[in-house]
Amino acid sequence: MLPGVFQAQKKDGTVYYRSSFTHQNKHISLGSYPTEWEAHTVYAEANNIMNSTCIIDDYQTTFSIKFEKYVSLINFRDNGIYIKTPCYLKKTYFYYYFAPGDYLIFDQNDLFYYSSHKIMRRNGHLFVADYGMQVNILSRYGIKNHAVAGKDYQFKNEDSSDFRYENIEVINPYYGVSRVLKKDTICYKAKIHLRSEYVIGYFSDAVTAAIAYNKAVDILKKNGFFKDFSTNYIENFSPKMYAEVYSDIVLPENITNLKPVN
Repeated sequence: MLPGVFQAQKKDGTVYYRSSFTHQNKHISLGSYPTEWEAHTVYAEANNIMNSTCIIDDYQTTFSIKFEKYVSLINFRDNGIYIKTPCYLKKTYFYYYFAPGDYLIFDQNDLFYYSSHKIMRRNGHLFVADYGMQVNILSRYGIKNHAVAGKDYQFKNEDSSDFRYENIEVINPYYGVSRVLKKDTICYKAKIHLRSEYVIGYFSDAVTAAIAYNKAVDILKKNGFFKDFSTNYIENFSPKMYAEVYSDIVLPENITNLKPVN
């Protein structure tokens, strides 16, 4: 067999070839390939990477080695740590690569999570598979799935690839609430959507607006609406504090009198 290649066999008897190599006493699998030559080519490329000064942006589509593995090897060569996902370490943060020049930036504290969770990107959403579920990476910042960039959260340096905690500002963590400017004053608008959008009211703080939204949900369910509404959890509020705010909120009649259409 060619160097770095091992023949294997599938359950149905089909022969394939595995490629791997050892660097600094670390055994690294390079994948499985249909031919011995393809497996050897990847082995040769991996050895070249470890003995060169190439950078991540040097990757070419003509390479046989997969881009993810290419990043992992360069990080191992430069930083002495092998990570299976395409992460490249810096001093206080790391890059998670999708392609040359296409990456996200995370705090070093997130390395343990993303070293074992592959990020997938679909229709503008970023998520990982966790316990069989698709989990939006924004949830790690307390941002809801329905959140809109620039409205419910923002990137302070205007770089939407920079997911370091210091760069993400959560503007609104609650369902049905948005921060708006009314008569030159910042306030919080609570609204709920049924057949159309119904404004619950405008409030001086986000928590009161979130509780008003919850109260509207309670009234609508009492009136016979069976929609699966999401509701807000208010942290650091005792049941007594919540009840006091809840009871003081007066909902508009167009909500309290709303009935389902038969």
